Amino acid sequence: MKQSLLTIAFICSTLSVAAQVNIRVYDINDVLRSKPIDQLLFTVQYQTAFVSDTLSPDKRTEETMMLKVGSQSSVYYSYARFRTDSLIEADKAAGASQEIISEHLKQSNGYVNDQIYKNYPKGKTTTLDQLAASRFRCEEPVERPEWTLYPDTATVLSYTCRKATCHFRGREYEAWYAPEIPRSEGPWKLQGLPGLILKASDSQGHYTFICSGIEKSRKEEMIQFTGSEYEPVSPKDLQKAHKRYASDPIGYVTETSPGVKVTIKGEDGRPFRPKNMPYNPIER
Repeated sequence: MKQSLLTIAFICSTLSVAAQVNIRVYDINDVLRSKPIDQLLFTVQYQTAFVSDTLSPDKRTEETMMLKVGSQSSVYYSYARFRTDSLIEADKAAGASQEIISEHLKQSNGYVNDQIYKNYPKGKTTTLDQLAASRFRCEEPVERPEWTLYPDTATVLSYTCRKATCHFRGREYEAWYAPEIPRSEGPWKLQGLPGLILKASDSQGHYTFICSGIEKSRKEEMIQFTGSEYEPVSPKDLQKAHKRYASDPIGYVTETSPGVKVTIKGEDGRPFRPKNMPYNPIER
């Protein structure tokens, strides 16, 4: 196997052991193998925040996420990847070289790797995830939360929203949905309400989603699926891989990709090997 060198972003606080390690492998074949699965109707932007380390609940990681909603399906993923996808689509339309496309692929620098496709294939929720060089495709039947609806109202982005609560995947959620936007969609895997979810959070405040913008598609654009060649895994096995990675990210890389050389440096420029990274998954 050809040896490659990965650049790893390491961010830490001198006051806490909380840390985040991002390891990404960029593959132009993802672009070449992508296929259109649905016509885009509108895009929703969410400002999200999550607590990686439950021992430091005041330290939150923030990321902008995008929800692309089509006529039959949707995909939820990071704005960093969304921005890169826009560059790639422009490159492909302009007939750009693979070298240029590869450079643009490297511009995705968010923390959230997974992409969540709802109702693709039909009746399934498909999660595409990446841990270093490992690329996983996890398909499971669509599960709609059992919501309790309330008459309470609140305004989000000038839309009058109504309140709903549910217990879903190990957490208690409060959500605010807009009946004015009659699409049973929302951030992450939240869905099933009589209107688009514009705001949601779990009872502990570990995961929050707040809509910051909605844009209708101005041109004919398709939702793309890139995970046909990813390794199929069960939800349980995907969770195990994340636990294994969190306990020893460098060990995970060297075991799953023996031809890859990894170097991590801290703020002082010295190499080190992090272990037992904070692990607070959204699904329990």
